Amino acid sequence: KKKLKISGRELVSVPPQVFGLDQLQVLEMSPERESCLRYRMELLPQEISRLRNLTCLYVDSNNLKKIPAEIGTLSCLERLTLSNNNLSSLPAEMGALQRLHSLHLANNSLTELPAPVCQLRSLIFLDVSDNKIGTIPSSIRHLEKLETLLLLFNSLESLPEDVCVLRNLRTLWLGNNQLQSLPAAFGELVNLDWGYNYCSCNFEGNPLESPPPEVCSRGPEGIRDYFLSLHRI
Repeated sequence: KKKLKISGRELVSVPPQVFGLDQLQVLEMSPERESCLRYRMELLPQEISRLRNLTCLYVDSNNLKKIPAEIGTLSCLERLTLSNNNLSSLPAEMGALQRLHSLHLANNSLTELPAPVCQLRSLIFLDVSDNKIGTIPSSIRHLEKLETLLLLFNSLESLPEDVCVLRNLRTLWLGNNQLQSLPAAFGELVNLDWGYNYCSCNFEGNPLESPPPEVCSRGPEGIRDYFLSLHRI
């Protein structure tokens, strides 16, 4: 068996028989979105390390408080969803997941972007919306392949210049934070889609002063011109 979905109104643990399925590639332990259920699993067992062929692990909408260090042994993992849990940190061993390209961490209790995340060089999609993140480490510059970064509903007061190094970014959502200014090099993120129908760069809900919101709406060229004019002054 290569794909398994475990469901149940009162799911609180992983059935031990699952860890004998050493050819398993996809393991889903998240309730259906339309069901409005929330599972109650608090711990992902250490035995998860036996599933060495896993490429996708879905554990959304549980009550996870801790991820075991053994997660780092899942070297084939490409997609990991941990949204809607109670995580306040991630194990350092997660930095070993060098095939991981999609990581979902929305709606947890993270107060900072965990250091292991910034070691995931293959990461293309990262969602850390709806946490309590107040700062972004400079090591984010290592996520060279990152195309989507969702940071809505956090506590960000500033962005490091290092974000502007992520030239492959196509979607960057920063809405509903505490940002008063953007880095001077922000206008270098020219691959962001600033179209009218789908704005991939979102600033709504921030007390932006530099540059003001009307400048941001003009796209990267408008932001570059704004900072150039400040430099001339």
